[in-house]
Amino acid sequence: MGDLNELPDLLRECAPRVLAAVVRRYGDFEACEDAVQEALIAAARQWPDTGIPEQPRSWLITVAGRRRVESVRNEVARRRREEAVRHDPVPEVRGDDELTLLLLCCHPALSVPAQVTLTLRAVGGLTTAEIARALLLPEATVGQRISRAKQRIRDTGTRFEMPAPDQLGERLTAVRHVLYLIFNEGYTASSGDALNRVELTREAIRLTRQLHRRLPDDGEVAGLLALMLLTDARRPARTGPDGSLIPLAEQDRSRWDPAAIAEGVAIVTDVLARAPIGPFQLQAAIAAVHDESARPEDTDWPQILALYGMLHALAPSPMVTLNRIVAGAMVDGPAAGLAALNRAAGDPVLARHHRTAAVRAHLLELAGDRAGAREQYRLAARLTLSRPEQRYLESRAAGRTPAAGGEAGHDPGA
Repeated sequence: MGDLNELPDLLRECAPRVLAAVVRRYGDFEACEDAVQEALIAAARQWPDTGIPEQPRSWLITVAGRRRVESVRNEVARRRREEAVRHDPVPEVRGDDELTLLLLCCHPALSVPAQVTLTLRAVGGLTTAEIARALLLPEATVGQRISRAKQRIRDTGTRFEMPAPDQLGERLTAVRHVLYLIFNEGYTASSGDALNRVELTREAIRLTRQLHRRLPDDGEVAGLLALMLLTDARRPARTGPDGSLIPLAEQDRSRWDPAAIAEGVAIVTDVLARAPIGPFQLQAAIAAVHDESARPEDTDWPQILALYGMLHALAPSPMVTLNRIVAGAMVDGPAAGLAALNRAAGDPVLARHHRTAAVRAHLLELAGDRAGAREQYRLAARLTLSRPEQRYLESRAAGRTPAAGGEAGHDPGA
């Protein structure tokens, strides 16, 4: 029968596998997605009364298949196909179906926001309303984005199949990027009242774990999973009872998740020994150094600085530059950090980013320039859209929060 209390989680877990099986059988992603949604609604209505079937996934595939056939019949007179489908056995859910579905949702013809939204809907199993709440978007906007993404896939004539070998690497890069964006938006929300959106981080970890199972030899998938686990392990200590931000150096490390840290460290240690080094592996290694430090003062900053140097050479970005400056300041002192920050401030991305002002404020504070630090904390508070970060930065400007070594209002290396 199954536990009805776990029904929502069961339906969410089944949704991507059911969709993959139905798309593989019938084609037409958009129509099949609608059919699966109808099957999930039917299950949510019927199973509380009838009980959960012994094979819930097969039940959903059968019902979704029937909905798809009914749709075809209404659109075009295809009675022969309908009869054939009704007498065929339930299609088997193959292990690579979910990977194919994930690759389809990250099709290069789609914009990155469309890839994120479609992945959360089709592979994550989130409803339009849940996605809207998670991304702080109007539900109508999310619905339009999903509809346009499905239309775009249909217009390209893309079939539900694995990309050609020469296209697979590029598509996997997009998949990893999308999962990373979903995790980051959940871990430190870019706007709104809440610092964390647990539903997004949880979904990103779940999907990345599934991808790792499908592609155990992909070093960057392993690195991404390790990075997520090692970063999310700190989440219980990142906020106070009132939801206020607690920076890394001030967190109660006894509240960090030791199981997630152990798993993340094991994954990154293994992959660094056997696979070509990639950006996600390096970020995971940085997170591991932080997580394995029992106290802030035990942090091996020279090692972190060296890892950021490798990351900068391999995949330079404004945020890598900023975090490298923080690590350098912890090794060589705040004056050296401020000089490096002045050199980097010409980057237009960094010039008006709130974290640049927060780093400058922190380094000025370490250098003893309290007035300059206060001004920069206030500037950073004005630039960020995250209210927890605003409150934290304003409290630093007012002198109500003690200085946090190696910290600038965010988790370096996270």
